[in-house]
Formats: sequence, structure tokens, C-alpha cells
Amino acid sequence: MSTVFVVLHLIVSVLLIVIVLAQEGKDPGMRGIQGASSDMGDSFFKRQGGTTKEKMQVRLTTTVAVLFLITTLVLVIVSA
Repeated sequence: MSTVFVVLHLIVSVLLIVIVLAQEGKDPGMRGIQGASSDMGDSFFKRQGGTTKEKMQVRLTTTVAVLFLITTLVLVIVSA
């Protein structure tokens, strides 16, 4: 039983790392020099009026972080 949660915890950990690294920063970087805004690439998502790509990534990050917390707590309880 413990092995299943360890494997699940490792998968969730790697997934959380990948999701966080895939997100863009808030800083416009070199695009700021040219006067371009940081959200120019989101024009498709802005037109839809629903959720933006950034909101979807934040929601996914939050969900995976909660899964990470749950698997951590389960591992602590199982090992005690």
C-alpha cells in the first residue's frame, strides 16, 4: 500500500515541477523594450471571453499542488 502512494507522490511531484516550469513569468523581458505588452500572445484567449491560458495554468497548478499535499499527508500517516 505504501509503495503505491510513493509512486503516486513521485508522479505528482514531477508533474508539479513541469507545470510550474512551463508557466511564463510576469516580466515582459525583452518584449518590454519594444513597448509590447506581456499578454500579446493571448489574443485568441482574450477574444473568447472565458478563461485565459494563464487562468487555466493557475487552476491546473493549484489542483496538482493540492494533490501533492494530499499524497504527502497520506505518506506521513501511513509511515506513522
